[in-house]
Amino acid sequence: MTVNTMSPVAAPVALARPHSITHHGITVSDDYAWLRDPGYPDVKDADVLDYLAQENAWFEAAMAPHKGLTDALFAEMKGRIKEDDSSVPQKDGDYIYWRAFETGAQYRKWYRRPVAAKDDGSADQLILDEPALAQGHDYFRLGAMSVSPDGRYLAYAIDNDGSERFEARIKDLFTGEILPESIPDTLSSLVWTSDSKGLLYGLANENWRTDNARLHWLGQSVESDVELFHEADEGFRVSIGLTSSEKWIVIATGDHVTTEAWLIPADNPTAPPLLVSARQAGREYDVDEHEGTLYIRTNDTHPNFRLVTATLAAPGQWTEVIAPDAHFYLTDFTLFKRFYVTEGRLDGLDQIELRDYATHMPKRLPFPEASYSASLDDNPEYDVTVLRIGYESMVTPDTIFDYHIAQERFELLKVQEIPSGYDASRYATERLMIPARDGTQIPVSIVYPAGLPRDGSAPLHLYGYGAYGMAMEPGFSTGRLSLLDRGFAFAIAHIRGGDDLGQQWYLDGKLDKRNNTFTDFVDVARGLIDLGYSSKGRISISGGSAGGELMGAVINSDPDLWGAVVAHVPFVDVLNTMLDETLPLTPGEWPEWGNPIEDKAAFETILAYDPYANVKAQSYPPLMVTAGLNDPRVTYWEPAKWVAKLRATKTDDNVLLLKTNMGAGHGGKSGRFESLHESAEEFAFILWQMGMAGA
Repeated sequence: MTVNTMSPVAAPVALARPHSITHHGITVSDDYAWLRDPGYPDVKDADVLDYLAQENAWFEAAMAPHKGLTDALFAEMKGRIKEDDSSVPQKDGDYIYWRAFETGAQYRKWYRRPVAAKDDGSADQLILDEPALAQGHDYFRLGAMSVSPDGRYLAYAIDNDGSERFEARIKDLFTGEILPESIPDTLSSLVWTSDSKGLLYGLANENWRTDNARLHWLGQSVESDVELFHEADEGFRVSIGLTSSEKWIVIATGDHVTTEAWLIPADNPTAPPLLVSARQAGREYDVDEHEGTLYIRTNDTHPNFRLVTATLAAPGQWTEVIAPDAHFYLTDFTLFKRFYVTEGRLDGLDQIELRDYATHMPKRLPFPEASYSASLDDNPEYDVTVLRIGYESMVTPDTIFDYHIAQERFELLKVQEIPSGYDASRYATERLMIPARDGTQIPVSIVYPAGLPRDGSAPLHLYGYGAYGMAMEPGFSTGRLSLLDRGFAFAIAHIRGGDDLGQQWYLDGKLDKRNNTFTDFVDVARGLIDLGYSSKGRISISGGSAGGELMGAVINSDPDLWGAVVAHVPFVDVLNTMLDETLPLTPGEWPEWGNPIEDKAAFETILAYDPYANVKAQSYPPLMVTAGLNDPRVTYWEPAKWVAKLRATKTDDNVLLLKTNMGAGHGGKSGRFESLHESAEEFAFILWQMGMAGA
């Protein structure tokens, strides 16, 4: 037998099967390597399945006494969700589109009506029924979807097991017919040609990487589809999009640090692609087009990006129109017919700026709070006089505005409704700056109940991610209120590795500087203790994926700080994953983490922080870990191996739980209430371990 028999008093213990790897003259043990089924993604190994089943049974047994708390939390969270909710309708061409939940439904329905029709429901058309598509499946996810330019066809992609192996289908919206030419194994957006007769998509290759762009003509067999573009570099991924004017199809390819883009006429997709500018290692750019002029955002001269223009005749000759700025990080731009919009962060705070094509001078939109999240919302049309804006903060629910450009006026369209009630005055939010050990000031967004004591007695939940240049926005969460209403403060540490303060912030937390991410998080926790927000052992923490790697690193380095830890689909077996170039993501991840196969220094750097490799004989805080059997991003065996090694090595009796979703992937269970129940389980675990199960 591989694992012990489950009992009421003992957790499963996986047997260690001696195994090691040697690279660059360095040998590393990996005694739980057997938990990787060699047949993955088809997991059938009896020992592996038995171990995961026993861990799941142990999880259920451990959480059973706290079912009442979990149920209460779920009821609270569900009570804050408007069940029959719908989006703000938006015009796109001849139709107005919106999506809506019905009471009790896990998934949305998508609707439209002609622009000229009355808003009385008589002309409403159901174009996509997610609840019907999800029927009979334990998991459902809608991926890409796109309506053809003539409004007749809807292309959409679905995933029924969490593996991110999408099947693309096409529906005739005039007849309701599903066309016979379904396309399996797509992994991209779905882009129509301008005549509505062709559809561009990307197929996943045998290693589950999108290295192509293909063209399907309606009415023809999928086998006859044409490959328009192929990427030879296994580390690059291909994506497909449209310019704002919809005159050009953009085929982009790149990894985490280098990009290249090609343009194809949307009305002639088999024409030879036009190369914008040949790839240069370390240079990123993205492109759009307005009246024959290309607009290009690039980091070629500064990590915070600049905006340049070029002609279609000479797309590689660039003229600067917005210079880079050390304080302003240019994150995006969107072209409209009469003006364009730039988005970015000024010293870490979101900014939206309108600019004219003649002078490029900015008009910055004003926002009322000191810490917030703001961005363009759904703006599908090219020729507009009104912009749809999304806004929220840690105390302000999700809010949708229309900004009337000529009148310089915001029109409130919708504020997220919380049926059980919400009073913003009961909470306070701040943006703090806490020094890291090297003197760098780390931004922290924090929300807490009004009147929170600053004597260290309050519990605190600290969240972090810190990877891939992904900023963690200080947005609103209805679920979070269940902690705040029990006396918690909730903080987001904007640590290096994300791009919260610009691209250099990201660069300072990757590769050989990766350790900054982990020490920043620890130093934020210690700084919050010094400010009286909480105290050692009264801090719960959580993170997922690369944020789960963060959890693994900080419990190895500073285990006594944390009262409870939740690691979702944690990327904790970094070294072994980066050594395996057959895994779907690995070659494309080397610019983020380093290539330990070829680079001894990268091997040593990763080995020094790898959470799994650095598990040691010490006390660890209570820990809840999740995994997805079908997860293609962080494979199930990473958290499984980590938990197995922790069980065998740690010296404490603190709770250690592993829950593997056997029919889901990276995002956990699908459906708004199923995912909500998982959040309730997480909070119940935290409250239990913080001695607040009765709160």
